[in-house]
Amino acid sequence: MTRRTALVTGANRGIGLAIAQGLAARGDIHVLAASRDATKAEAAALAVGGGAVGVVLDVSDPVDAEVCARVIEADHGPIDILINNAGILIDGNAVETRTADLARTLAVNTVAPFALTRALGPGMKSRGWGRIVNVSSALGSFDEGLGGPASYSISKAALNAVTVTFAPVLGPEVKVNSASPGWVRTAMGGDAAPLSPEEGADTPIWLATLPDDGPTGSFFRDRRPFAW
Repeated sequence: MTRRTALVTGANRGIGLAIAQGLAARGDIHVLAASRDATKAEAAALAVGGGAVGVVLDVSDPVDAEVCARVIEADHGPIDILINNAGILIDGNAVETRTADLARTLAVNTVAPFALTRALGPGMKSRGWGRIVNVSSALGSFDEGLGGPASYSISKAALNAVTVTFAPVLGPEVKVNSASPGWVRTAMGGDAAPLSPEEGADTPIWLATLPDDGPTGSFFRDRRPFAW
């Protein structure tokens, strides 16, 4: 049995924690549970179980995050699976949203996933296997009307563009896909959301463990193709 290593950002709560737990429960994946401070990372690793290790990775500064990802890989060995889950949501329509808020949201939700994929994707390609999952949203779908808070919708639409641009460069051995987890009961989604974190984690986990003939460069919800 080949044992893979997965790095999950924002693994200390919500969908990220559920994804990390689901991957660890398989038994063939070593999970690196990333959070922006050591205390939360250590707590996440304990909550994940299965020998998970907490790592510090602050995605608010994408340049620093890229460097940190390389250090994490040097310390813990090759990373085979990258789950770009960490994200922020700032309320407001296009008129209400400050330019600074858009820039901050893009840094966390779009530029950091780009930086981490750039840091870790080429190594996956050279080893002949990799899975990269960008946790996006239906609110980032043009087909759905980009109906959420402006900075969030823009950042998730741009994250989908990151998926599309990396997939052909990294080649068929590295599957790069976006996932819409749906409306999930988390600190971001609120108590009224219909889905549990575990239900929201299902499609990202599926994409993280695709077979060699699985899709790449696509957008999925409920394990089915979803319109950009």
